Amino acid sequence: MTTEITEGIRPTGQEQQVAKIGKAPFRFPAYFPILASALALVAVSALIAPRTMSAISLSAMLPFAAILAVASMGQTLVVQQRGIDLSVGGTISLAAVLVAAGPTKQNIPLVLMVVIVVLVCAVIGWVNSVLVTRLKITPLVATLAVNAVLVGVVMLYSGGSTASAPQGLSLFVSSKVLGVPALIWLSILLVIGLSVIAGKTVFGRQFVLSGANPATAITVGIRVERKIALAYVLAAVCYGIAGIFLAGYLQNVTSSAGSSYLMSVIAVVIVGGTPLTGGRGTIIGTAIAALFMSQLIQLVLTLGAPTATQMLIQAVAISVAAILGAVKRVGKNRSKKPAAQTA
Repeated sequence: MTTEITEGIRPTGQEQQVAKIGKAPFRFPAYFPILASALALVAVSALIAPRTMSAISLSAMLPFAAILAVASMGQTLVVQQRGIDLSVGGTISLAAVLVAAGPTKQNIPLVLMVVIVVLVCAVIGWVNSVLVTRLKITPLVATLAVNAVLVGVVMLYSGGSTASAPQGLSLFVSSKVLGVPALIWLSILLVIGLSVIAGKTVFGRQFVLSGANPATAITVGIRVERKIALAYVLAAVCYGIAGIFLAGYLQNVTSSAGSSYLMSVIAVVIVGGTPLTGGRGTIIGTAIAALFMSQLIQLVLTLGAPTATQMLIQAVAISVAAILGAVKRVGKNRSKKPAAQTA
């Protein structure tokens, strides 16, 4: 009898609301849209251009996607702090040329040369941060000026000639572990490491907060300028690592090796879900976007489009991602207004 009565009683609306308290609604991860897009692209590629999914095609595409992912992670950190870094191309080119020509020109051991290149790139990032945080120069202007200087330095150092990467670097980058090049494994480790630091540590949450809401971050005692400076330094280090990988994979490095990465990196960051307004963003989303853009370009080229369409694809991807982001923000703002009025 008791069970029949209790089963017939329905909770009131207030009781239902109380029951819902403490139950966190399920949310897809921030990188879900680009992950779904990448999976859809893989399915489309397998249907209309199966050659792009062959082992040969993937082995040619994945190393470049990994290099793009590493460079784009650096730009993601800067964009999260409401900045932009246009010294990507110059830094990658300088790192690639130094690690390729340095061991022969200066008779420096390869391992030491790699360390020197990383330190040089860190100094470049520090210079960018000083121009932005101390001298208050607009990031667009500051990093563009630094990039121009770097391009000139690369031309002077290389003399405009091609440099051959040390055999040890090429063997290391192309060596395979479980059938996968070491370059890709190292890129995956960098992605996992940065994403864990950004999402699972107090420092990472402070870093995100300083970009999302600088005023609030300052109020709670976070030194926002230091976070911005660190973003530029880490970004330049990422570019340097990408340049080292690029030199080892290409083997023959020109003075303009990194010039094509500026547009690519910005496209990957935006498509990966990091808005130019800062704060939000995901390293994993950026890495997936690097795969997405690389496969998309390979698919279009395989279908017979000219190489020049690569820039067009990147421009369209940036535009579409920006429009979708704007629509999403407008939708959120509209959904908040009724709540504010009823309150």
